[in-house]
Amino acid sequence: MDALAALDIALFRFINLRLSNAFFDWLMPLFAWNRFFVPAVIVLAVVLLWKGGCKARLFVGLMILVVAAGDSVICNSWKEAIGRARPFNDISEARVLVGRGGSGSMPSAHAANWFAAATVAFLYYRKSLWFMLPLAMTVAFSRVYTGVHYPSDVLAGAALGAAYAAGIVWLMNGLWRWGGRRWFPLWWAQRPSIVKPDDHNELLPEILGHSALRTPHSALDQHWMRLGYVLILALLLARLGYLAGGKIELSEDEAYQWLWSKHLALSYYSKPPLIAYTQFLGTTLWGDTAFGVRFFAPVIAAVLSFILLRFLALVANVRAGFGLILITTAAPLLAVGATLMTIDPLSVLFWTAAFISGWTAVQQDSTRHWLWTGLWMGLGFLSKYTALLQLLCWAVFFVLWRPARGQLLRSGPYLALLVLGLCTLPVLIWNAQHDWITVAHLANRGGLDQTWQPSLRFFWDFLIAEAGLLNPVFFLAALWAALAFWRREKANPLLIYLFSMGAPLFLFYFLYTFRARVQPNWIAPSVLPLLCLMVIYWEKRWREGLRAVKGWFIAGVSLGVAAVVLLHDTNRIGKILGRPLPAAKDPLVRVRGWRETAQVVETARAQLLAEGKPVFLIGSHYGITGLLSFYLPAAQAGVPGNPLAYYQSSDTPQNQFFFWPGYGSRKGENAVYVQKTDAPQPAPARLQKEFASVTDLGIREVSYRGRVLRRIQLFACRNLQ
Repeated sequence: MDALAALDIALFRFINLRLSNAFFDWLMPLFAWNRFFVPAVIVLAVVLLWKGGCKARLFVGLMILVVAAGDSVICNSWKEAIGRARPFNDISEARVLVGRGGSGSMPSAHAANWFAAATVAFLYYRKSLWFMLPLAMTVAFSRVYTGVHYPSDVLAGAALGAAYAAGIVWLMNGLWRWGGRRWFPLWWAQRPSIVKPDDHNELLPEILGHSALRTPHSALDQHWMRLGYVLILALLLARLGYLAGGKIELSEDEAYQWLWSKHLALSYYSKPPLIAYTQFLGTTLWGDTAFGVRFFAPVIAAVLSFILLRFLALVANVRAGFGLILITTAAPLLAVGATLMTIDPLSVLFWTAAFISGWTAVQQDSTRHWLWTGLWMGLGFLSKYTALLQLLCWAVFFVLWRPARGQLLRSGPYLALLVLGLCTLPVLIWNAQHDWITVAHLANRGGLDQTWQPSLRFFWDFLIAEAGLLNPVFFLAALWAALAFWRREKANPLLIYLFSMGAPLFLFYFLYTFRARVQPNWIAPSVLPLLCLMVIYWEKRWREGLRAVKGWFIAGVSLGVAAVVLLHDTNRIGKILGRPLPAAKDPLVRVRGWRETAQVVETARAQLLAEGKPVFLIGSHYGITGLLSFYLPAAQAGVPGNPLAYYQSSDTPQNQFFFWPGYGSRKGENAVYVQKTDAPQPAPARLQKEFASVTDLGIREVSYRGRVLRRIQLFACRNLQ
């Protein structure tokens, strides 16, 4: 082993130092990564999906699966298990021409990815070997030349990549051969092998005579339904795996609401109570971990996909429902809701359940479904107060569709209102006990306590944000469909209903932008009914002969999925740009670096503890107080009965901390005050009155992969009066 290690180092020195020249110094970093690589791959994937037929689609799908599984799971697991340091850590004279990776050195993920890609390409397109193999070898060589890997790292990566690529393709082909005939007999009959999709199946006549396939149309619908179930399950497992991998930390709201789950109540200062109970259940199942806090976000996304698939299968066709699942996967706003556990996933779930059961109630004149509609709206209210605007949506529908008004002469809608009213009681009771503080808070949040000064600034911010977060292709397609169906299908009650369940909420906030800033997630409940309308409208246009629909659909899904993948790991955006993404532009800055922040605070606390008195923490914001409570082990252990982190005291309610015991009982103790700021700020006057002395400890920088994510200012507060 010593001899092999010596040979490895000697080869590294030879390639990295002896072979160095100006041309390679320019060329090799381009093979390591360049800003044109990902856009080129996306364009190629879109072209293959659009024009390449079944073989190309299978190739693209398996390529994504192999590279994603290899890079995120297999290579990272090996790196952590082996724990080999990069060569520039041990060889001082090593020439490093690209970014210094923070992960382990063995194996090289670049080499593994490229040899895995070359293997998959060879299995589908034999002649690609003449291009892909030299390219993979050059990439592997560049990792040594640029100083970030030993030769053995790239050899191990190349062997590993080729092995797991072949293994995954073999496994998927085996699964298809085993399960395809049972669950997808029509498609299996046409293509019994996913590796050789053009092979003819000699059993085709026998299979087509099978009793289950004597009604091809219903069998094909069944195939799409089952494929939808497979996709939903795959997305659920992928999202749970992503959360379990710990790539992101909690956001401020998640940590704050985690504290709510430790103080269960009828309601809370700013939000209804259901988020607290959901997090309570998640952390009861999985412990006080980020995975436990977020567990129900991907579960809710899976439930939403399931009910939407079934709904569109009923009112349109299964293929349209499958397309809708792909579209929701390619919308960044909905992808965020499938990952972060805030009030929005719950709000969207119950809004969607309410409009689906409401449609059945109207169509079947069913009192039972009206009761379910009232319950879903009530649970929506207990998730987010936006649910009350669904009453406006119902009013619009009754105005627009005369036949539905007959329901107003029956008991169903009024029973639904009664159930909704009963669900509001916990919030009403809590607010009656606390001087209706939520009403005052919401009025302040919405700018209702300010003089209206019309402005277009918030209007443009709103449109740009929504177009980006909902996927520009589908955002424009949904707007077009919401307007165009009035000319083509104004007598279609389903489209009118879907319009009524989404457009009023969207338009409400759209018009509100002329008064105040509207956060992009506020319109979230309106998205799914409008996307349903869009899918039904454009799917019909496609069946009528508008073939451009298919191209735009593939382009929208491809670009959207690429954006969603990059949003899950924004470090890749930095690689595309050729430099680290600035913290201010990083969408994940809000969910990174909080462990490091807590450690910085804990270091200051430990220094103050050395003076001999107990030391607690005070946060300037509810978010940082919640995050310190979660990420400091000593603070988390004390929740809820013996908290270590508090929000700064106030005479009037600023957030939920006002209603919990404060630090007034810690007389004579010391504290560390924490506030986020980019420039030095004086300690709050109230804080200076509460303690005998307050000393500025300065600003501390919190870094992540060489970037400063945030700055916090600390104060040593001694002797609480």
